[in-house]
Amino acid sequence: MSDTDSSLPPVSALSAWLVDRGLDGTAREDLLTGYCEKLVSFGLPLMRLHVAQRALHPRFGGIGFDWLRDGGNISLERYAHGVEPPVPWLKSPLYHLLKSGEMEFRAHLDDAVDEDRFPILRDLKEQGGTDYFATGLFFEKPPASNYVDPDNTKQGMLASYTTDAPQGFSEQDLSLIRCTLPPLGLALKATANRRMAQDLLQVYLGRDAGQRVLSGEIQRGSVEELDAVVCLFDLSGFTSLAEQIPGPEMIAMLNAYHGLAVTAIQERGGNVLKFMGDGLLAMFDHPDPRDAACAALDMVTVLSDRVARANRNRERDGLPVARCTFALHAGQLYYGNIGGEDRLDFTVIGPAVNLTARVAEMHRALGRRVILTEPVFDVARAGKHDLVSLGRYVLRGISKPQELYTIWPDGGV
Repeated sequence: MSDTDSSLPPVSALSAWLVDRGLDGTAREDLLTGYCEKLVSFGLPLMRLHVAQRALHPRFGGIGFDWLRDGGNISLERYAHGVEPPVPWLKSPLYHLLKSGEMEFRAHLDDAVDEDRFPILRDLKEQGGTDYFATGLFFEKPPASNYVDPDNTKQGMLASYTTDAPQGFSEQDLSLIRCTLPPLGLALKATANRRMAQDLLQVYLGRDAGQRVLSGEIQRGSVEELDAVVCLFDLSGFTSLAEQIPGPEMIAMLNAYHGLAVTAIQERGGNVLKFMGDGLLAMFDHPDPRDAACAALDMVTVLSDRVARANRNRERDGLPVARCTFALHAGQLYYGNIGGEDRLDFTVIGPAVNLTARVAEMHRALGRRVILTEPVFDVARAGKHDLVSLGRYVLRGISKPQELYTIWPDGGV
């Protein structure tokens, strides 16, 4: 059903439309915009809709959508995790719903309302609102008791409807809202679950690997051969530092450096494949090998500057610091699902990865922070970076001697 069937009653027509939108994976913004527009087309005098949902995301604890009739578009706000809940949330009717165990709240804005308790009602009244109705539902089995921890809610949705009609919402209006709330919840649950899976897979597997898994590349042993530049980023001196500083301070330090590294790698089209203690493995698989090598070297230069700047700030604040090292090699990789039947990793393996690891063992011996192999040098030599030979070396576990290079200057280990 591409649109509402005009021959059906409003509840049936809107419910069928919502089910179709849930099945075809319509984005939440488009879903809610269409839902509001159809409510208005059925004669419901909607001025504003606000929908709040919990978010399963490392940075955000919740998201909120606002639709306004004047403008006809929808805005999105993300609510960051925090130690203490923000005051506007604590003073909202939606928080009251969770705290009280009730699932409906109504306030006639033309009447005297407790504006100190719920400041949003005063704001809506000033905007011309006359009636406010809030409700919600869970996306999983509700608790046996009516009590819900408002600071640790189950998956679900909360919604508030505001009208500026002089008479407020009619019983027919509220009936349409109540009867179409379950299909709205199902449609939101469907699209929210996919978005949640996408966000989590990208956060835990990386942008490219996460998208591949979500697209169905999940069979063990399914791998793709590709040519790429492999980069091993590591923090020198971190192991000894970890023995001297408290655990929480060590984690904060590691997150600070890794945050800089991930940003720099992704800015230049690279993919972070995995974290390994105080280091990480990344690859640059641009279609043109020269572009991949130059992007990796650009990342090294930019990230080195950012780490140096961060270290100056950390030293000023009395915090421990570490330096970074880079090992780069270009070659053929096998990229895909590797592991056991019940525990897979989406990663890269192959001789190119092994050689990169052997190169990373040479930082201290050569006194260089940045070491790259001849395949990287061959495609990047005409670029803007000054690449200098360090000589030929026999690397552990590698059959042939390898010519190694560095960026000049690289500052030394």
